[in-house]
Amino acid sequence: MRSIRSYLDFEKPVAELEAKADELRAVQSDGGEVQVEEEIARLRDKAALTLKDLYETLTPWQKTQVARHPQRPHCLDYISALITDFVAFAGDRKFGDDDAIVGGFGRFMGESICVIGHEKGSTTESRLKHNFGMARPEGYRKAVRLMEMADRFGIPVLALVDTAGAYPGIGAEERGQAEAIARSTEACLNLGVPNVSIILGEGGSGGAIAIATANKVLMLEHAIYSVISPEGAASILWHDTTKAQEAATNMKITAQDLARFSIIDEIVPEPVGGAHRDPDSTIASVAAAAQKAFEELKGLDADAVRRHRWDKFLAIGRSLS
Repeated sequence: MRSIRSYLDFEKPVAELEAKADELRAVQSDGGEVQVEEEIARLRDKAALTLKDLYETLTPWQKTQVARHPQRPHCLDYISALITDFVAFAGDRKFGDDDAIVGGFGRFMGESICVIGHEKGSTTESRLKHNFGMARPEGYRKAVRLMEMADRFGIPVLALVDTAGAYPGIGAEERGQAEAIARSTEACLNLGVPNVSIILGEGGSGGAIAIATANKVLMLEHAIYSVISPEGAASILWHDTTKAQEAATNMKITAQDLARFSIIDEIVPEPVGGAHRDPDSTIASVAAAAQKAFEELKGLDADAVRRHRWDKFLAIGRSLS
């Protein structure tokens, strides 16, 4: 999917060990006489152990960095791997189309599905095209259009969430950004079909909630989900963005914290080193978790599906441990 590995700051010890192993491999492939297989294996093993140790003790700020890693699989990667016969829909029938939100219909595990997700893009060109996953009002109105159609035909909805937040530009505000987010959230709550949302990387503020208000909310192990970014919180609280690490720690934005507060329903495990190190196994884990979540909701009629969803969100915050 993406061949050149990019390392985060705290992964420097791993990067150094893997670089040494690569150098030795290059010497060997160039016809060097020295047998270096054992040393390469030793370096690889040490790098793997170092990586494992690092990821077992990640701080909330380090998890934020992992969640934002540019090589994590994005919405279109999941759609390509998991959804067959996918037909993308464009436009909100009011203003235009928004590429930050991708949506359409296809088949998941042989069953009809409506998929709505944020797409950040993986190259400079695609990131600009998809506005880094930050949706404008027409994106949320497209999501409402898709949800209403899915409801009409009794098709479950899968939401793939990965955004730093809704786009805050002047044009977006002029076209009713807040109202569009509220309408999309309302559409989620009123669906008579099961919906499952999965936080793939970042779940930022109302931009995420607009499509993440679901019967089942799942979250990848190193994803984050918050009302505001750590940098934004630091700017408001201390007028100092350098305190983003402190904000991340205090905001309880990790999957582990959110599961403890019953804000999410399940944590989907990632490979050692994060989703970007093994996208295929991550996508397979997400598929299994989504299938299980939909199975648990099967058999509920429209009223029961709505009650399940309403009860879930009304219960949030009533008992915190």
